[in-house]
Amino acid sequence: MNPATALPLSSAADEIGPRRPGAIYQNVDGRFEVLVLVTDPADAAKLLRRDSARWAVIVRDTLRPDGQPFAVGSVWTTSDYLIRPARTAYAPAA
Repeated sequence: MNPATALPLSSAADEIGPRRPGAIYQNVDGRFEVLVLVTDPADAAKLLRRDSARWAVIVRDTLRPDGQPFAVGSVWTTSDYLIRPARTAYAPAA
């Protein structure tokens, strides 16, 4: 492959997208509230059981009344869309 035409590697921030604690997003798999964003690669690797993990997001499916938190490492894509943005540290809960 010609280096001039190679796609740049995405950054972790690009892969995570707008998923920060408090955000709710939806895709074909469900509607998820972000509980925790894990950016330490060692912790992410343990959570996802994948040595190559750089980050993980702990979410809860809000469409399931019994939804239990679980970790995901899927990259943000155009099939994901934000329902509610993350709260800032100083914003009151709605």
